[in-house]
Amino acid sequence: MIFWRLPIINSLIVKLQMASKKGVLVTVTILAAITGASFLIWIVPQDNETTFVISDYGNYLNGVKNIHEVLQESIDIEYQNLRSGKISPREYITITEVTSSQVTAQISEFVTSKPPEEWLASYISYMDAMKKFNSHIGETKVLANMIEKGSSEAEMVETLEKIESLKAESLEYVKISNESKPN
Repeated sequence: MIFWRLPIINSLIVKLQMASKKGVLVTVTILAAITGASFLIWIVPQDNETTFVISDYGNYLNGVKNIHEVLQESIDIEYQNLRSGKISPREYITITEVTSSQVTAQISEFVTSKPPEEWLASYISYMDAMKKFNSHIGETKVLANMIEKGSSEAEMVETLEKIESLKAESLEYVKISNESKPN
């Protein structure tokens, strides 16, 4: 299920670098389509609990990491565009909402994947990394709202510190996940 998204996400990086309104619109459209497809599982009626059947837990985790890296890079690019004034806070907020939905879908897949005992610690740590990343996205959205309201740099200091802290925590959980992978 993950592998069909990768070409779309790779094209997303190219689209994000356009930094024009058209580029942002295309990016948001692509992310919305991916998010819609991810939530299709909940739309289709099912009689039992959904479980993602995974036969290669290492490759699955690597695929999720690739998606996370792409989402992280795209948010970093757009965050810099927001900070430099290349995009408006409203445009940035729209991008964060779609990206946050993508991260939530990835977390949901983790919850339903039911890894074996030897992979459990690595999966839980990576799920925690994704949760912190989602919190990071939420804080950048708070900052965008502050910018839109015209808050001063001094007023934004606490939010900026929290953004950096959440990013560092997410990266630390990624490190812990890597260290707890079975051999």
